[in-house]
Amino acid sequence: MTTYAEQLQALALLYVPKILLAIVTLVAGFWVISWVTRLLTSVLRHRRIDETVVPFLRSIVDVLLKVVLLVSVAGMFGVETTSFVAVLGGATLAIGLALQGSLSHFASGVMVLIFKPYRVGDLVSVAGFTGEVEAVQVFNTVLKTPDNKRIIIPNGAITSGPITNISGQGTIRVDMQFNVAATENLDRVRKAVQAVVANCPFASPTQAADILVNSLETGYTKFDVRVWCNSVHYWDTYYYVQENVKRQFDIQGIKGPKPAMDLTMNNHALV
Repeated sequence: MTTYAEQLQALALLYVPKILLAIVTLVAGFWVISWVTRLLTSVLRHRRIDETVVPFLRSIVDVLLKVVLLVSVAGMFGVETTSFVAVLGGATLAIGLALQGSLSHFASGVMVLIFKPYRVGDLVSVAGFTGEVEAVQVFNTVLKTPDNKRIIIPNGAITSGPITNISGQGTIRVDMQFNVAATENLDRVRKAVQAVVANCPFASPTQAADILVNSLETGYTKFDVRVWCNSVHYWDTYYYVQENVKRQFDIQGIKGPKPAMDLTMNNHALV
């Protein structure tokens, strides 16, 4: 009995401090993890990260920190954690390889939500498609095209190529071209187009439109017309100017281009 008592006392002296230290470490560790996750949530919401992403990121950080804490506590009792870490790393690698496509889209979605190269409502051109951003999700971005099609694009395909945010600057230039007969007076054509732009309800009142001669072709003159407007009124401006320039040309008798050919005939004596 004396021997057992001495062994029990030795074990108590050996493990009780470790148990107490482990308990203190767990309590302090869980408190620190809770504080870190709250801080992360606050930072993400302050950066206006999408609410669907915040809980997901918080849970990932929470689980990873708790795994690290438990492995550290196990090491206090002399448990060999090297093999455990190796197994955990192998399992993580296998899962990562199996889901590498989805994880790539997820990482790209997080980047889009953090850095915000575009927002919901912006007119963008990405991955070969142009449309209004309808939703920015963790794995996909949803576009609504001008012809009312719904395009779902994986975020990985978006971040791997150039992103053109057409409406990101607030104002946008609408470029158009008009051809008139080569015999038409340039100032007369310019005044007719300027009258249409001045009456356009979507054209910017602070940025003057450009009405420029692009080139002199055979039988016609090509004009470049560049009108500034709010990005949400791009197509409204385009179609308004196109239709009303045609009306104005008809009213003022400005002729459009016609195919022309100069023929030179030589008189030859008939034999």
